[in-house]
Amino acid sequence: MKATLTYAWLMLKRAARDKTALFFTIVFPLIFLVIFGSLYKNNDVNFNVAVINHANSAFATDFLRNFDSSENKTFKITKTSDFATAKDKMNRGEYNSIIEIPANFGEVDQTACVQNREKCLPSGQMTVYYDEAQPQAGQTVANIMSGIMTEMNQQMTNFTPPLTVAQKSTGAKGLTTFDYIFAGLIAYALMTMSLFGLPQQLPSEKKTGVLRRVRSTPFRGSQVIVGTVLYYSVLCLISTLLVVLVGIWLFGFQMRGSWLIFWPFCILSSLMLSGIGMIFAAFAKNEKQAAPLAMMVAFPMMFLSGIFFPTFMMAPWMQEVAKFIPLSSVGDGVRAIITENAGFGQILPQIGIIAGFALVAYFISFRVFRWGDDAE
Repeated sequence: MKATLTYAWLMLKRAARDKTALFFTIVFPLIFLVIFGSLYKNNDVNFNVAVINHANSAFATDFLRNFDSSENKTFKITKTSDFATAKDKMNRGEYNSIIEIPANFGEVDQTACVQNREKCLPSGQMTVYYDEAQPQAGQTVANIMSGIMTEMNQQMTNFTPPLTVAQKSTGAKGLTTFDYIFAGLIAYALMTMSLFGLPQQLPSEKKTGVLRRVRSTPFRGSQVIVGTVLYYSVLCLISTLLVVLVGIWLFGFQMRGSWLIFWPFCILSSLMLSGIGMIFAAFAKNEKQAAPLAMMVAFPMMFLSGIFFPTFMMAPWMQEVAKFIPLSSVGDGVRAIITENAGFGQILPQIGIIAGFALVAYFISFRVFRWGDDAE
């Protein structure tokens, strides 16, 4: 064991002088964190809307002034008079919707007002346009505007509708988009070096003859496997620690669970993922063999495991496949700990699956390990 730990320590010292290894260990996962964190940290919903106003009434002027105030965080408004240009921009995705206010919007029908005082109110109908290719945003804008008009109508007429809807919080904070993505990024950080770095370094050392020289010593193949896995597991944990620290510092991440559960789970996950990477590293004669094999496993795991995209959005058969992907258990376990304050008892299924995959991965690695080109 002492020789194995010494081997892992020497590899860590060598990695500290390797700029490429440092980049993939430290910078690459952080780039993903900054990109996804910036996209999903802001949970406020807002829409880019073009407003075309044909009305000259005082009511329309006041309405647009309040609608375009700095307090309105829901809409980013661009005033224009060219419908064709606004339509082209909406088709390209620059606008979510177009609101057109007609010339008679907010005017009072004086004839009806003389005959019936209850009709001395401003009237009109605005039109909300949306793109048929992406109707959800435009229809949402229309529903919001309809709600605003309903509230204004109630204020002007003092009419209280007999049937209403009340909104009430459950008192519990749910899972935000950033929480989901951040848990996935932690799982990705654990996977990065295990499946992108390890399967290339060991075969490279086979090709250059480093392992053949190690073989001439009393050092055993099992020690090479364990020492290499320990080295890459440490790199994975360093990368994860940096992601967590930057998430706390830059994006205000708040741990809802226990760090004493989180870190042991991460250690087990990194050992399992490094074991999977070791299968390709142990078998391949050189990095040209190992890299494609590792990629064939890594990329499907990334996109089918649910670490970036919820599995419930996938086709039913893909959801069934995702249950048997090792990274799925890693992502689910991390997410349960950091967002739901899950204890060991609640993540036992994930722990069992990860431990099972780890045992299988190391069994295969020990069986297929090769020292070099001339080794059986």
